[in-house]
Amino acid sequence: MLDLAGELHRWADEGRDFAVATVVGVGGSAPRGPGAALAVDGDGTAVGSVSGGCVEGAVYELCVQALRDGRTVLERFGHSDADAFAVGLTCGGVIDVLVTPVRADAPDRKVFEAALAAAARGEPAAVARVARGPAELLGRALLVRPDETYGPPVEGGLSGSPALDGTAAAEARGMLTAGRTGTVEVSEDGSRCPGGVTLFVESSVPPPRLIVFGAVDFATALVRVGKFLGYHVTVCDARPVFATRVRFPEADDIVVDWPHRYLRRTGTDERTVLCVLTHDAKFDVPLLEAALRMPAAFVGAMGSRRTHEDRERRLREAGLSERELARLRSPIGLDLGARTPEETALSIAAEIVAAREGGTGAPLTGSRTPIHRDGGGGPADGTTGTREAA
Repeated sequence: MLDLAGELHRWADEGRDFAVATVVGVGGSAPRGPGAALAVDGDGTAVGSVSGGCVEGAVYELCVQALRDGRTVLERFGHSDADAFAVGLTCGGVIDVLVTPVRADAPDRKVFEAALAAAARGEPAAVARVARGPAELLGRALLVRPDETYGPPVEGGLSGSPALDGTAAAEARGMLTAGRTGTVEVSEDGSRCPGGVTLFVESSVPPPRLIVFGAVDFATALVRVGKFLGYHVTVCDARPVFATRVRFPEADDIVVDWPHRYLRRTGTDERTVLCVLTHDAKFDVPLLEAALRMPAAFVGAMGSRRTHEDRERRLREAGLSERELARLRSPIGLDLGARTPEETALSIAAEIVAAREGGTGAPLTGSRTPIHRDGGGGPADGTTGTREAA
């Protein structure tokens, strides 16, 4: 839902009623992961997707019905071999979809409005909704912010029970800190023992950073791919003649500074991607010496195998341990046979995605590896309806 925040925030500002269908559980080879959403307003306008097309029509009708009767429902969609005309996922997976009306008379309308406004502004926030539990709690929402910098730390409530609301807020804040979206089970009495209530927590955090060091032709292509993948992209180079807005119009930030000096002052986190394209020892070695000792999701460096061997030797001489060196992905990129800057950028981006999602980089043809990795929890139990055949 929060991925649609820009459009839904506009709908809320205009006073429109709308319903949101959110994937809250997946099983098997589901086309989209938890958090995928489809929204429908009172005029029948739809945005988003929950399945890439398989069950969109059925989910659309559920949203229309929710707008009519004001009821939140949890529906399961699965594949049916017995009935080719059954509403289901042709990929063979199962998804649980929570359909929540956000009408003017909805008790959680203000919570949704605040969550959408925060996400639209790019502020960190998480929404916890009851995806399974007592009927009167289904769909109830609670908004959590990291601290008072962005507003009240908690808005809304699930049940009127301080214990349950407190536990839900704590669990949501933990998932927000990790930038995760998924489910967590708690008890109705607010204890953290699984059972009774399943919460679906959706986190909205600022986009992860991709820092590209070296204002070279390959960097121009990588910036475009990085933006396409949703990163906040920074280009850093010590040479002002190359690090220019004319050369990198799509970059969010362009920094003229020595790479290692900029890296130390900007900081990183566990989602940051660092790509070193300078393949010049006077830049690479001090930069990688710092990078491999900082939190980051990915640290990669461009260069030939001979350059890589020389770089490793210099880094060892600088005092890096074998464990620290093992974090370095060099030469950067997957073996696609890439030659042009665009092909090379695709190769680098493919390795970044594979590293993030646990992919192998192997062709799916003839492979028995899963097409879709676990997206954060299987289907929720106790659905109020099912669209799968026996």
